[in-house]
Amino acid sequence: MKQFTLFFMLLIISKFAYAQKKQSERLDSLFTVLYQQNQFNGTALIAEKGKIIFKKSYGIANEDTKAPINEKTIFELASCSKQFTATAIVLLKREGKLQYTDKISKYLPELGFWENVTIYDLLRHTSGIPDFLKYMPDNWDHNKIADNNDLIKVLAAKKDTLEFTPKSRHSYSNSNYILLGSIVEKVSGKKFPDFLSDRVFKPLKMKNTFVYCRHKYPKKIDNFAYGYVWEDGGFKKILEENSQREISEVYYLDAILGTSKVHSNAEDLYTWMTSLKNNTLLTKKEFDEMTEITKTSNGRDVAYGFGLDLRKGENKFTFGHTGSWDGYSTFMLHDVVKDRTFIILQNFHFGAVPYTNMFQIMEDKPLQLQYPKKIALSDDEIAQYTGTYTNEEGETHIITSKEKHLLYNTPTVSWNMRFFPYSDHEFRGIRQAGADAVLNFTKLDNGDIKLEMFQDKQIVGTGVRKGK
Repeated sequence: MKQFTLFFMLLIISKFAYAQKKQSERLDSLFTVLYQQNQFNGTALIAEKGKIIFKKSYGIANEDTKAPINEKTIFELASCSKQFTATAIVLLKREGKLQYTDKISKYLPELGFWENVTIYDLLRHTSGIPDFLKYMPDNWDHNKIADNNDLIKVLAAKKDTLEFTPKSRHSYSNSNYILLGSIVEKVSGKKFPDFLSDRVFKPLKMKNTFVYCRHKYPKKIDNFAYGYVWEDGGFKKILEENSQREISEVYYLDAILGTSKVHSNAEDLYTWMTSLKNNTLLTKKEFDEMTEITKTSNGRDVAYGFGLDLRKGENKFTFGHTGSWDGYSTFMLHDVVKDRTFIILQNFHFGAVPYTNMFQIMEDKPLQLQYPKKIALSDDEIAQYTGTYTNEEGETHIITSKEKHLLYNTPTVSWNMRFFPYSDHEFRGIRQAGADAVLNFTKLDNGDIKLEMFQDKQIVGTGVRKGK
């Protein structure tokens, strides 16, 4: 009987190992195709139930030396840095040094005119504070590198310029996490990089994770991936700071911390994601607060936690973030129900993240067409959808066209997210890291055009443009 039981145990283990090998091969095939199509350049790590089942790197870390990316290569995390800033706030709250309900004027008196904005509003992006990219390009000497204090001075000079009443809406603004970074320094008495190192990275033994300002404080970092973009009109990769802008934003905003500038590799980030799910650094209560879906004062869901995008529903709970800055494209996600972790780090600004395909492979399902074929539309056929789209709440989406693509922006942030046509009225995004983004246009009977924005097949924005 024991031999019989042992036989079936070995059979089950063998089948499980074969399934994982098959998944790994399919994942490798997927990323290899994307790499060959110039759509992927970086490291992918996927784990399930506490075991890494896929970890592989593709492409070049340094175009000058042709040094290849490997599994320990270090990347800038861009907006994936925000979860570490939020964690610093949680740790300070644990010590009783601040409360989430504290008004930010308590720590940043220069911004006292924003009297109703709280730390909680910064964490959840419900403050109404404009994004720093709205003001810094026109209010800062591009030959100088700005830091957080410089941004605060610029914001203070603008005085009361909130875009909406705090808590009434959710609107993503990098300024929120920059101000949180400054609050961490004020409350802790430590420099922001030192606080994260001492209280987060070292306790978790994340030896390859640190805050780094490459232009302000240059130093040699081994196994470092430089960030690249396409040169205009071609497929040559150039450093982000050498792109179209005479003096690049990634240069003169290099020392602004809290919203980005954490650097790490896939292995350290897996340690971090594991610590979140296992409550290693943060308690369960703290993590639950960090991942709670709340509501605005108008009753709308805020599916954004403390530095984490959230998806919750029946038998569904994921947390993570995307990032896109300085020639980098990053994606981190943990599926709580499936106990799966996905980490994608790229040193290529326009890199694709095959989010849906990865999930289908992990479920042993056939791949659906994740990247539909781009079709040829005339300039006029594309331009017919350009213009300003506004919804009932006054939120505005700006659509322009360039090089056979539509570009998406808002009045406050120049995303320049590119969308290519795959039908005569549908356009798919190719820029923003993990965003599975689609623009759908519908011509209305009165001559207006309706815009619906989808992410992961869910509507995340709408607007109407009056007929021309």
